[in-house]
Amino acid sequence: MTEPDARAPKTADAAGDERRPRSVYGVGSDPDVRFSLANERTALAWLRTGLGLVAGGIALTSFASFADLSVLLDVVAAVACVGGGCLAVYALVAWRRNERAMRLGRPLPPPSALPVIVVGVVTFAAVVGAYAIWSGSTR
Repeated sequence: MTEPDARAPKTADAAGDERRPRSVYGVGSDPDVRFSLANERTALAWLRTGLGLVAGGIALTSFASFADLSVLLDVVAAVACVGGGCLAVYALVAWRRNERAMRLGRPLPPPSALPVIVVGVVTFAAVVGAYAIWSGSTR
């Protein structure tokens, strides 16, 4: 009887494979570990960005309340917090989609949130820039 090659990819039906989520690890075969780890690093980067937005929103709300600043800052803080939460959800969804595609030998799906984020950032910059110009001209 020969020993199984430790480097060979495992299939989803391997006995004793209890990894979760089963919707990801229960299909296909294990891809090269480097690709799985790169996918995880990307998801963690999206998650860090989302956490940074939430922390920034909280800091901005605190600063606005202490300094008795415009309600616009509270709106900006709320948008940052909600955006950060949405990025965290997107990190998980994108990780799952990419990992399943790799396990099934399919092409990676396109980054669906990227166009939305770009439009959001450009809109946000335009609104805050217009507000800065307007508030500077009324002083």
